[in-house]
Amino acid sequence: EDDNLLSEILLRLPPDPSSLPRASLVANRWLGLVSDPGFSRRFRPHHHRNPPLLGFFESSHFEPTMDSPNRVPEGRFSYEHTGNGCFIPFGCRHGLQLIFHQSGKQLHVRDPFNGDKRRLPVPPGFDGWETPISGAVFRAAGDIQHFQVVLVGTERNNQHHTRVIARVYSSETGIWGNLMSTPLPPKASSSMDQHPTKIRMWFTISVLVGHSLYWLLTNISAATNMLDGILEFDLERQTLAVIPVPVDIANNCLSQFQVMQAEGGGLGIFFLSKFSAQLWKMETDSDGVASWVLGRTVELDKPLSLNPEEEESLIIGGFAEYNNVVFLRTPTNFFMVQLESLQFKKVSKSNSLTRYDPFESVYVAGTGIDGGHDGAEFFRNT
Repeated sequence: EDDNLLSEILLRLPPDPSSLPRASLVANRWLGLVSDPGFSRRFRPHHHRNPPLLGFFESSHFEPTMDSPNRVPEGRFSYEHTGNGCFIPFGCRHGLQLIFHQSGKQLHVRDPFNGDKRRLPVPPGFDGWETPISGAVFRAAGDIQHFQVVLVGTERNNQHHTRVIARVYSSETGIWGNLMSTPLPPKASSSMDQHPTKIRMWFTISVLVGHSLYWLLTNISAATNMLDGILEFDLERQTLAVIPVPVDIANNCLSQFQVMQAEGGGLGIFFLSKFSAQLWKMETDSDGVASWVLGRTVELDKPLSLNPEEEESLIIGGFAEYNNVVFLRTPTNFFMVQLESLQFKKVSKSNSLTRYDPFESVYVAGTGIDGGHDGAEFFRNT
């Protein structure tokens, strides 16, 4: 009979889309509790570290991936771009989507749940043409009202050296912070006289590991798109750094790499070679020296029922950071693989030219949270 105690129980239900709609159908009292705005303000932050993988965006179209009864109706979060020009997705995080409108020199922060969109002017030095850029959106833990955007790019200073630059936007203050920078290592800047190293924004979507954001860096002048390093932006210290990749796998194409959280925590790399995957981890010894260590190697052709003689190879198509799920595709198939359990799911036919943007978030249909619709309608649709 204690509403406070019942609310605490309901707060701990799994963050699947069907959990609270099912609970709300038990009784009007339960419906009143889960529909209360105060409950919704607590439910999402309570599960911010373990949001479900609702699906992915393929350009502006949303494709659900969960099974019934948690499957979100297809196209629920799809949208259409307004305006002309090129729109480049920079990924999703914490219930928000970041899109770069290149010709309009704007960043769009979109809420897929209600379609609201905030347009941010791109600050000077990040035009996206001469200096390709990338970015990331995130919320501080427990904050569902404000967001921040990290924008990164490259530039050449007066001494013709190449460096990485970054600025941070806060929706709370409405302004961009001061410019931060770090020099690129000699390897990455060796060809700077003609072709400065730049972030390949259409290949690298940021990954959040611990309190840092990471991007892959490559030199666009290299015909093979070799990986030059990993860019780190520390959210707590507000600092930039470029981390070298393991020497054993350094001379490989960018599309074979994915930054990830390593097993047991910390920075990791998923490296793909044909149908074999290597999982690397950054470890620090007793002297405080960090180095890469190979964790394990996984053969993927048998779990995915692939015939190496018929399939050309596997290609990384996206990564879901909270669920540690990598999207892999061949010219004909598209899979999701959970890296700890190696459980996989065949999603659909492959579009070999597409990069997928996973959407991980707490979404509650039918209770008024996140713009959800009627609970009975949700179950009819799923």
